Amino acid sequence: MANHEAFQSLLLLMLLAVAVPLVIRRLGGIVRLPIVVGEIIAGILVGRSGLNLVHETPSLSFLADFGFIFLMFLSGLELDFAGLRSPGPRRDQQSRWCQPVWLATANFSLTLLLAMGIGFVLWQAGMTRNPLLVGLILSTTSLGIVVPVLKERELIGSSYGQCLLFAALISDFVPMLLLGLLISVLTKGFSWNLLLFILLLVIFVAASKVSRWANRHALTRRIVEELSYATAQIRVRGTFALIVLWVVLAGSLGVEVILGAFMAGAIIAQSRGRARGHFEEQLDAIGYGFFIPLFFIMVGARFDLAALSGSTRALWLAPTLIAASYVVNVLPSLCLRARFSWRESIAGGFLLASRLSLAIAAAAIAFELGLITSGTNSAIILVAIVTCTASPVLFNRLLPPKVDAKRKGVIVLGTDFLAELLGKRLLQDGEPVTFIGRDNARLEKLRQAGFRVVAGPPDDEETLRRAGAAQVRALVALSNDPEIVLRVCRDARQRFTIPSVVARAELSEQVRRLQALDVRVVQPAMAMTLALEGALHFPAALSLLTERSDEFELAEVSLSNAGLVHRPLRQLHLPGQALVLGVRRQGEAELVVPNGDTILRHGDILMLCGNPQALAAATRWIAGE
Repeated sequence: MANHEAFQSLLLLMLLAVAVPLVIRRLGGIVRLPIVVGEIIAGILVGRSGLNLVHETPSLSFLADFGFIFLMFLSGLELDFAGLRSPGPRRDQQSRWCQPVWLATANFSLTLLLAMGIGFVLWQAGMTRNPLLVGLILSTTSLGIVVPVLKERELIGSSYGQCLLFAALISDFVPMLLLGLLISVLTKGFSWNLLLFILLLVIFVAASKVSRWANRHALTRRIVEELSYATAQIRVRGTFALIVLWVVLAGSLGVEVILGAFMAGAIIAQSRGRARGHFEEQLDAIGYGFFIPLFFIMVGARFDLAALSGSTRALWLAPTLIAASYVVNVLPSLCLRARFSWRESIAGGFLLASRLSLAIAAAAIAFELGLITSGTNSAIILVAIVTCTASPVLFNRLLPPKVDAKRKGVIVLGTDFLAELLGKRLLQDGEPVTFIGRDNARLEKLRQAGFRVVAGPPDDEETLRRAGAAQVRALVALSNDPEIVLRVCRDARQRFTIPSVVARAELSEQVRRLQALDVRVVQPAMAMTLALEGALHFPAALSLLTERSDEFELAEVSLSNAGLVHRPLRQLHLPGQALVLGVRRQGEAELVVPNGDTILRHGDILMLCGNPQALAAATRWIAGE
């Protein structure tokens, strides 16, 4: 029975999907492989080049193909168009070209030109049939490899990390569009199909605008919110409907279907903004829990080692493409030297050389259409395996993590009465405080009160360095000069990567520019209004925040203890009298009021109350120290 045979093969693939992460975790101390590479290798072992245990049926092929489509959808979901449109504030016009988005664009442009050049050289040498296709494959970067590496190294929020992230985003989006256009032209010719491709882009822009409008509409948001739970799950259903709609639309217009799936993800990415919430976690779970592993295991199962080893051209092509992958990324990365060090620039080039999903996808489509041979397809898969495994290792070797002492202390920009009052309250908590200012008389008074002071221009990098910006955990900007506040906050976030930056601001434009730098902004008028409202309606709660007591304090801590993740709050037995008052969740604007069934997630900010000893112990435990 055909269905029974399909279920047997599906069972084998699902067992491999479960086993691969366990094996990779076990081998983590020896070699660190991306899980998708492990899935491809597992597929090779049981596929046509190994034990030949996988019998590919139409239903199994459909599931693997849909995993491919879902992977492209999730790639589109990773796009951050807002980030690409907002390079952030700049000190002067000349430094505009050193902003991450401009450097990333220049880097990709050079990569694309160099990749096309190598594609034509290989074509002239008779090693490839289509130089443009090979050039586009060489110009891609695996966003799925770059993002986890940057997050693991805690570089994602720095200007360096943003530059590499923008470069990876561009290298994911632009080649996807160009590949869709190229394949459409190669299979259908120029004629009307080129206009249909342009029509698809026009529909994409229109759909993006409609999606953003619907997301801002209160009625739409309320209906979606009401139907997003229990058996309705309207968001998930709507997402799958959108994916299939765009796949069918792309296919009807003669465009490759993966471009339609990619655009479906990009539409949702634009409507939801930058924040990722529980909905995206659900989609990741569906994709990476079932469909996507099937695709990558089947890629390995279809891997034709005989075609690779039996073709002299393919045997030469594989190492040539591996070398070319690093050449076309490392050489253009030297343009990053305009802002970063030689080591950072070259290491970034090696990381951007990782190729995986899009390269394999392009090769699979090209092979299916007869544009490349089986040997070339196998060579490209081998290139993806090698580069996405070696690139993170080379990046970490060239740019090893800095062993920094734990950040401690706060820099306060300003010397007025408010700054002094804040400093005294921080000093009560045992927090070292350093004041920066130009008023020597005020600085001397603060120094006599027990504070560390630094005199000099507050927006000067050297002044911040002397104040200990590389070691402090927070900076508070209380200057009345908006431009000085902006420059100081930018340097604090981008040059010194200070984790917490807070600024006082009045004007809405200043607030917007500071928030673009991930600065917490306090507007005095609004703060005063909230304080007065609290005194009227919540006097006891306000007293907890304003009155100091040796028996009671408040604290915030980010959940980093892996043993507490995905556990209900009732299982979190805090020491002493410590209690959880609230949970601030990444990607969600509203504060979560906790109960015993609240499931904790990695990165949750827990707001605690209790006596100082209990809070200190609870903070260390939750932070995993």
